[in-house]
Amino acid sequence: MTSRATDLGTLYERYGPMVLRRCRQILRDEDEALDVMQEVFVRLLERPAILADLYPSSFLYRVATNLCLNRLRDKRRRAALPGDEVLHRIACMEHLDAPLLLDRLFRKHPESTRTMAVLHFWDGMTLEQVARECRMSVSGVRKRLRGLRASLQTMEAP
Repeated sequence: MTSRATDLGTLYERYGPMVLRRCRQILRDEDEALDVMQEVFVRLLERPAILADLYPSSFLYRVATNLCLNRLRDKRRRAALPGDEVLHRIACMEHLDAPLLLDRLFRKHPESTRTMAVLHFWDGMTLEQVARECRMSVSGVRKRLRGLRASLQTMEAP
């Protein structure tokens, strides 16, 4: 085990509970809080040089706060778009009609749109993250998902 990994382990043991408390305070959701806490320490693992502070608790507290606020902002943005709830509900369906419904919905769209929809609606990725993953612009992803929503609204119309 490297010294850097040991240092990160020590930081996690010492400051993990503080970071988790902060995340719980802001998010008020245990699963979300655990996810964000893990993300704080993953960022440290990816870029250990960012923790050059003499006071790691202040830095970790600030990072946790920012990531939680970003998560809340992204949730509000996602929930504000019409059709998103329906797409998420379809993605979570467990009965046998769901695959047929999804097939009908995606039939008019490129396969990459299906990937974008899964990443955004199922995996919870932001538009920026989906754009990076699909090697497209954010506006391109937004346009594809808008088209998907329009198809869904057409399907739901009587």
